[in-house]
Amino acid sequence: MSLPPRNPRLLSLERLQELIAAGDVDTVVIAFTDMQGRLQGKRLHAAYFVDVVLEHGAEGCNYLLGVDVDMNTVDGYAMTSWDKGYGDMEFVLDHDTIRLLPHLPSTAMVQCDLVWADHSPVEPSPRQILKRQVERAAEAGFVGLAGTELEFIMFDDTYEAAWTAGYRDLTPSNQYNIDYSIVGTTRVEPVLRDIRNSMHAAGMNVEGAKGECNLGQHEIGFLYDEVVVTADNHSVYKTAAKEIASQHGKAITFMAKFNEREGNSCHIHLSLRGRDGSTVFWDGGRRTPLYDSFVAGVLATMRDFTLFYAPNVNSYKRFADGSFAPTTVAWGLDNRTCAVRLVGRGAGARMENRLPGGDVNPYLGLAAMLAGGLHGIEQGLELEPETVGNAYKSDKPKVPHTLREARDAFTDSAVVRKVLGDEVVDHYTNMADVELAAFDAAVTDWELRRGFERL
Repeated sequence: MSLPPRNPRLLSLERLQELIAAGDVDTVVIAFTDMQGRLQGKRLHAAYFVDVVLEHGAEGCNYLLGVDVDMNTVDGYAMTSWDKGYGDMEFVLDHDTIRLLPHLPSTAMVQCDLVWADHSPVEPSPRQILKRQVERAAEAGFVGLAGTELEFIMFDDTYEAAWTAGYRDLTPSNQYNIDYSIVGTTRVEPVLRDIRNSMHAAGMNVEGAKGECNLGQHEIGFLYDEVVVTADNHSVYKTAAKEIASQHGKAITFMAKFNEREGNSCHIHLSLRGRDGSTVFWDGGRRTPLYDSFVAGVLATMRDFTLFYAPNVNSYKRFADGSFAPTTVAWGLDNRTCAVRLVGRGAGARMENRLPGGDVNPYLGLAAMLAGGLHGIEQGLELEPETVGNAYKSDKPKVPHTLREARDAFTDSAVVRKVLGDEVVDHYTNMADVELAAFDAAVTDWELRRGFERL
C-alpha cells in the first residue's frame, strides 16, 4: 500500500528554469488562495521571476485576507487595518506546486504560503489552517487523503453580458435535466474537453465529466490525493474552468444556489491512511473503531464547523428537503439523504461529506473535516447507529439554517477554538459578520417583486 506519488506532469524548479531560458515560458503566476477561495497574486515576467523573486521573494498587501468579496477594506480584523497601515505579507513559493497552465500561452504557476516579515506563518491563511490540521494528523500517525466533487452551471452568455444583464434571464447551456446524459454533455463538449485536457496537462489526474440535474449543470471529477494537494488543485481548477469557459464565450458559476432548482454541491470524500500508506479505516472486512470515531467526530462538530462548509449567505439556500443537499446531521451507508455518506470497502473506504456547496473554500472545508475527525479519535467518540431511509424525515439535529446560526455555533464552540485557535476563529467570525451586515443592508429582487406595487 502506498500514498499517491507527486504528479509527474508537475514541474521541478529546474525544469521551469529550463523552459524560461528556452523562451517557452514568459509569464509566471504566483498565487495563494484567499478567504473566499479565490486565487490572488501576481503575474511576473519570467526573467524577473528567475533573477529576483527566486532569491528575494515577493510580497502582497495583508488586506488580501481582510476584504469582502468586492475587495472592500472592512473593519474588525486584528491582523489588518488602517490603524496598522496595511503592511505586506511575504509570498513563500511552494516548489512542489509548479505547473504549466496550458490554457494560457507560455504561462506557469506557483502556489504560495503566506508569512510575516519575521517569517512566522499567517495563521488565518486558508492553506495554513489546513496545514495545521495536517500536522495534527501526522503527530497521531495519519495522512489525510481527499477528493472534491465540484459542480457548476454553464451559460451561453459571456461574463460581461451576464454582468450587464444583472445575472437575470441568462441562457443555460442545456435546457433540461441532463444528469448522466451523454447527449447533454456532448452539447458543451468543446468546453468540457478543453477543461479536462488543460487540467490533465497542468498536473491533475482527471477522471471525467458528467451532466447534473439543473439546467446547464455539469461536474468534472478528479482522483483523490493528499489533502493539501487536493485543495491546491481544486483552487487552480476552479479558476481555470472560469477562464476556459470565458475563452469559449460562455460563463460558469460555482455559487451554491443560483436559482430555485438544484444547487451546486462540492461533496468532499476523505479517508485516513497510516503515514506508511497502510489502511486504517478498514480491517478484516469491516470498518475499524478508528474509522467510526473519526466519523463520529465529524458529525459531533458538523454544526460547529458549518461556517467552513457553507461560508456565504447563499450557501444556506441549498439545504432543502428532497434536494440531494442535506438538512440533518446524520450518517448512512450509501445514503444520499444524509449529511455523511459512507462508501467503499478496503483501501477505498471513505466518508463523503455532502454539506459543502460549490462555494466552499477547499482548504477550510478539509481542515474542518480533519479537525472534527481527529477530535473524534482523540475523545474515543462512539458512532451512533446509522440512519436508514429518508434522513430528511428523521429526528436528527438540523444543519444550521442561516449564516448567522452557523456563525454563532462556530464562534461559541470550545472545540473549534481549541483546534483552530482564537486568532483564526475571531478572524472568520468577522468574515461572517461582514457578510451578514452587507446582506442585511441589501434590497433584493424578491423584495422588489413582492412590494413595489402590491404593498
